[in-house]
Amino acid sequence: MKKKRPQISEEEQNLFRDAMRDVRPMEDDGKVSIEKKKPSPRARQHELDEQQVFEDMLSDPIDLSEIETGDALLFSRSGVQPAMIKKLRRGQYAVEAELDLHRMTSDEARQATSAFLQIARQHGKRCIRIIHGKGLGSANKLPVLKIKVNHWLKQRDEVLAFCSALPVNGGTGAVYVLLRSNR
Repeated sequence: MKKKRPQISEEEQNLFRDAMRDVRPMEDDGKVSIEKKKPSPRARQHELDEQQVFEDMLSDPIDLSEIETGDALLFSRSGVQPAMIKKLRRGQYAVEAELDLHRMTSDEARQATSAFLQIARQHGKRCIRIIHGKGLGSANKLPVLKIKVNHWLKQRDEVLAFCSALPVNGGTGAVYVLLRSNR
């Protein structure tokens, strides 16, 4: 069944003709050219990869004997409210994500820490816990990952503060980390 075409009144036809009076057809040379300036090519993924590599390049501490197994860690950026540090040290922030570095090599731990911080930040996490261990299983009984985590976290701009966890949450073998908000 065909649809009927709506009837156009003579008045509407006259209005259309009046509106189109000064319109002239374009000259048709068979070529249509729309000038759009193309952006210069950029390797965006390469740039993102380079940026990620730069972010992941956390340097290692020079002196591995700077921290002992039982030493508590504490760090805060300037401008962080003392009340926030107090609340963090008391374990009063809800831990929203956790990373366990046990049995990882230093390189694996560095990559895992970097990826974990990035993902936590992307998901809007504010307080996380990183379990680095106390170093009791290492060859020299040195807390190697603890020392490195302490050093790595200080290099990350998104880290506002961190401190050793409460004994129930790992004590000096873990840290609570307070991250900058995404806003």
